[in-house]
Amino acid sequence: MSAAPPSNAERLAALRAEVRAIEATGASAERLCLPFGIDEMDRRLAGGGLPVAALHEVSGERPLLGDDGAALLFLAGIAARRQGEVLWALARRDLFAPALAQAGLAPSRILYAECRSDEEVLAVMEEGLRHGCLGAVIGEVVRADMTATRRLQLAAETSGTTAFLLKRGRKKEADPIDSPSAAVTRWRIGCVPSGALPEVGDEGIGRARWRLTLARQRGGAPFTWIMEASDAEGRLALPAQPRHRPAAVEFGWTSSINGLRYAKA
Repeated sequence: MSAAPPSNAERLAALRAEVRAIEATGASAERLCLPFGIDEMDRRLAGGGLPVAALHEVSGERPLLGDDGAALLFLAGIAARRQGEVLWALARRDLFAPALAQAGLAPSRILYAECRSDEEVLAVMEEGLRHGCLGAVIGEVVRADMTATRRLQLAAETSGTTAFLLKRGRKKEADPIDSPSAAVTRWRIGCVPSGALPEVGDEGIGRARWRLTLARQRGGAPFTWIMEASDAEGRLALPAQPRHRPAAVEFGWTSSINGLRYAKA
C-alpha cells in the first residue's frame, strides 16, 4: 500500500524548515570574517573584518587611472590573503601581473576569464561562486543592477566564497557606489600623497598611500582611513608616525574633514 501524498500544510511546513536551514547556513557563513589586522579598521567593521561569504563592491574614488589602479590593488591584496585560486573575470586586457604580485597575489593563483560584456562577467562570477572551491571571485564591470548583485550575494552565502565586484570605466559624473546593490560592504579607494622614505628624509618617495572610504556596511557605520598600500603579503599599514613635525603637515590632512574620520598612527 503506497503512502498518502503529503498535505498542503505538511508541504508548507517542510518548505519553511528548508528556508530556515538556508537562512541559518547563510548567517553562519557570513559571520566568518577576514580581519585586516589593523585595530583601527577591524573595530569599525561590524564583524571585526570583511565577511567571507559575501559580496563586496569597490570603486575608485574618482574616475582616474590612479584611483582605478588603487582599487584593483586593494582587492588583489585582500584576495592574496585567502587560500586557494582566485577567479578574475574581466572584459578588457589591462591586468598587470607584476603589480598584482607586489600586492601579494601571485599570477600562478589567478584564473583569468576574458568576457565580452558586463553580463558575461556577472554570469562567470556566479558560476565561479557556485563552484565552491575558489579562494575568491573578482569581476570587473561598469554596471550591475540589484538583481545581479542579489544573485552574487546569494551564491557567495551558499558556497562560502568571497565575491568582489570592481566597478570601473564610469562616466565622470557617475558614482557607482550610489546605485542600489545587495553588497555587504561598499568601498571607495583614492590615491593620496606618499610620505618620504625614512632613511633619506624628504628626498625619496615612500610606500603608496590610499584613502579608504567604507561608504556602506551592513550592520555598521561608514568610515574613512588613510592607509599605506598593500605590501608583498597583501597587508595594509597605518602610516608611520612622522618625526619632528605634526601629523597634519606630514599627511596633508586633518583628523576630521567634512565629518569623515581618519586613522592616526
